[in-house]
Amino acid sequence: MEEEHPPVLLTRNSDNVALITLNRPKANALSAGLLDHLCKVVSELVEDPPASVVLYGGKRLFSAGADISEMDLDDPDIASRIVGNFHEATAALASLPRMVIAAITGYALGGGLELALSCDIRIAGESAKLGLPEVTLGILPGGGGTQRLPRLIGASRAKEIILSGRQIDAEEALQIGLVNRVVPDGDVLDEAMAAATEYAGGALAAQALVKRAIDEGIEMKLNDGLAVERNVFEEVFRTDDARIGITSFLESGPGRAHFTGH
Repeated sequence: MEEEHPPVLLTRNSDNVALITLNRPKANALSAGLLDHLCKVVSELVEDPPASVVLYGGKRLFSAGADISEMDLDDPDIASRIVGNFHEATAALASLPRMVIAAITGYALGGGLELALSCDIRIAGESAKLGLPEVTLGILPGGGGTQRLPRLIGASRAKEIILSGRQIDAEEALQIGLVNRVVPDGDVLDEAMAAATEYAGGALAAQALVKRAIDEGIEMKLNDGLAVERNVFEEVFRTDDARIGITSFLESGPGRAHFTGH
């Protein structure tokens, strides 16, 4: 039966920017149902790609993390199911061939931060609090936090944050590269949508290939990563966007191309 209040909402605007909104008051607790719904929403976007994507939790907070009430310690399979649900959802977000921007208000903790880490960039409000507090429950991050966070901010900082379980304010998050931008709390969604609109007007085919080159190459030795770059560079030259962009530059100068995304 269709839920009366779906835990994840999807809308698109006239610029073909998709807005994914977590919709599980009061804390956007990441239940198995919410994560499953998120995967279905992302699958819709894969089938009919938007120009860019914003992931938002609402005006009050992004997400306070996993739904602890679902952690039945007497169930021998619970850990496997939880980590599987989170990995499926975060991998789906990360693999979208478009720029995905996390718009972070209030708390982004535990699995909430792990969802934000699976996005390409993060824009946070001034009063945002971010962290991976799982160790304070005697467990550890299972939605990619132990892997994505050190790749983003370095192993030493990641260990300190994860092992302490402490919450980081927006200014520190900006300083260590955990978020890309800090804006007034009331401007978070507008800023994220404006950034997404700017990406939406760009060369979408090239953007998708850039994401592939970076995401695949970061796991490799340098020479192997350079081989990936060579392959996608050759691939991008076969796109309509490359022909449009280069022709426009030669005829009219930089910044005047109108790309098709193909």
